[in-house]
Amino acid sequence: MREHGLDRRAQKDRRETFVAGAKPEPIEEIQHVERNGSLSMTRNSGFCRLRCQAADQAMFGVACSLFLLTATPTWVYAQSYCAGYGCDSSECASAHARNCTCKSCSRGTLFLWSRVPNVRGGPDLCAPLVTDRPDFTEASSTVGLGVAQWEVGYTYTFDDDGATSAKSHSYPEPLLRYGILADWLEMRVGWNYSDEEVGGVAADGSEDLYLGFKIGLTPQDGILPEMALIPQMTVPTGDDAFSADEVLPGLNWIYGWEVNDFVSTAGSTQFNRAIDEGTGDAFTEWAQSWTFGYSLTDKIGAYTEYFGLYPTSADTTVPEHYFNGGFTYLVCDDVQWDIRAGTGLNDAADDYFVGTGLSLRFK
Repeated sequence: MREHGLDRRAQKDRRETFVAGAKPEPIEEIQHVERNGSLSMTRNSGFCRLRCQAADQAMFGVACSLFLLTATPTWVYAQSYCAGYGCDSSECASAHARNCTCKSCSRGTLFLWSRVPNVRGGPDLCAPLVTDRPDFTEASSTVGLGVAQWEVGYTYTFDDDGATSAKSHSYPEPLLRYGILADWLEMRVGWNYSDEEVGGVAADGSEDLYLGFKIGLTPQDGILPEMALIPQMTVPTGDDAFSADEVLPGLNWIYGWEVNDFVSTAGSTQFNRAIDEGTGDAFTEWAQSWTFGYSLTDKIGAYTEYFGLYPTSADTTVPEHYFNGGFTYLVCDDVQWDIRAGTGLNDAADDYFVGTGLSLRFK
């Protein structure tokens, strides 16, 4: 279940219908030392220091020539590339040698804070991937130009209002994120399939297609947050029981802070057009969330979060409040596994939900 606000509400409404959503590390120093002590070579960020300790000058000359032939073009290219961006050449050379993009060599966001224009942000491909799942609050950064990120998952949801019980299986919850035109812009395409049973009545089918763009607005600078904006919509492509039968546009504003190496925090404020399942009339639904992330180890993370859905001018739809949390495990820099669980905080909300997912980055 992709929780874009509309998805959580639409799934709940369908049940009611049956009854009546840092800078990159420098290049590691490369060393080669022959056991007989004849030659010692070191290189750091394209800079080489050669030290001849033996009398065999011919061997030394050959080794130096081969080394400089391979090291010099990379260093010259990095110097030229970085000069165009006005960034630190040694950091940039390190990033290119690791087949990624350093933050100082890319604007990263559409805007920069005026008081500190040299502070840059946006995607850091030298660091582990940043995902939109498993929490309700989307990431405040984009994936980067030419980078694709594929996020999938499964969610089981249960609700019992005392008269009837409802359960649903949501899968595969795919979200494709792809960086286009610049590091600060990504295209987003999502889809889902639901299998629901309410009071003994079962239904399953495809949900409406989700489309959007994420725009990286600003980097973080102290108390000034990293921010992003997502214009989004669902289009009526789903099966009859799972489609709104019209385009439902919305806008999502995300803001986040890295507090320290252990804690980060973020929130999102969004509004979306929604359909009242009781009357079929359209209304505006606001959604608010706040999350805290915790880096427990280099590979294990955790989060806790509140999110709520607030209908405006709806005939029968009422607010829903949730609390959830989960864990993430970084398999490698480009692969992350997650698990989560949540509970409703009021009668209108689902009783509980549990889920798991996987995210992969291709760069």
